[in-house]
Amino acid sequence: MLSYQKHERVLLKTHPEFDERWLQERIAEDTSILGLGDLVLLERERIQEKAGRLDLLLADPEQNRRYEVEIMLGQTDEAHIIRCIEYWDIERRRYPGYEHCAVLVAEEVTSRFLNVLSLLLGTIPLIVIQLNALQVGDSLVLDFVRVLDQRSLRRDDIVETKLASVDRSYWISRSAEKVVSVIDGLLAIINEKASPQQRLNYNRYYIGLTDGTRSRNFVTFRPRRQFVHLTAEVLEPGPWAERVEEAGLSASVTDDKVQVTVAPADLKKHEGLIRELLHEAVDLHQQE
Repeated sequence: MLSYQKHERVLLKTHPEFDERWLQERIAEDTSILGLGDLVLLERERIQEKAGRLDLLLADPEQNRRYEVEIMLGQTDEAHIIRCIEYWDIERRRYPGYEHCAVLVAEEVTSRFLNVLSLLLGTIPLIVIQLNALQVGDSLVLDFVRVLDQRSLRRDDIVETKLASVDRSYWISRSAEKVVSVIDGLLAIINEKASPQQRLNYNRYYIGLTDGTRSRNFVTFRPRRQFVHLTAEVLEPGPWAERVEEAGLSASVTDDKVQVTVAPADLKKHEGLIRELLHEAVDLHQQE
């Protein structure tokens, strides 16, 4: 039976035993404690030419994304913010084949610096995490709280209807006819509720939606040879990902959206669950 136990905040910056290196080791042992998913540790103390060392380089292989993590014990300051963004910029220029996201972990994130970082909204993919080290009895608990998450950069939906457009045959050649047919079925489910009706918008990097006047990418599709990655904007992507995985499908959360892998056989087998997901995405979009 659970019982209440009062905790006490511990500042690692002034603690004689638990220092930044110790914190790095805990994250390296279990990257999921950051709350960014089950990431892979690529390197610690990664040397940056003429710019010091990056604390942690993490990766999400499924999303083809890398996280440049800078750790700051104590209060945030200008130097660590600049360093965090500088390391992110170096890595993205060096390895442009991946998506990159800067991550700043600090014990104290002041409202002043949070306001400054918010000015970067839409220009730099940046996550700020506040670390709360809590002593509970004889144990130390690490609580990581995301206070800023701006992984999605600004997108120009109007321009996207005009630029880099391709056609259906392009995606059939890149994936397979049966996979593109799955997207047709998913579109039909969307249009059970969507008003106005949506059409597929074939872009070079993904298949989105359009109402005929502009892009409406509350649901997007990325076809592969054997399946399609469906990404949908829903109110609670985390619980949705759990539900989908419990049903036997592969799912993840990215950019505060749920991504589901759908193979041709999955559409019929899990039609009810997929319909519920897509209808929620439609409802959320039409409330905006």
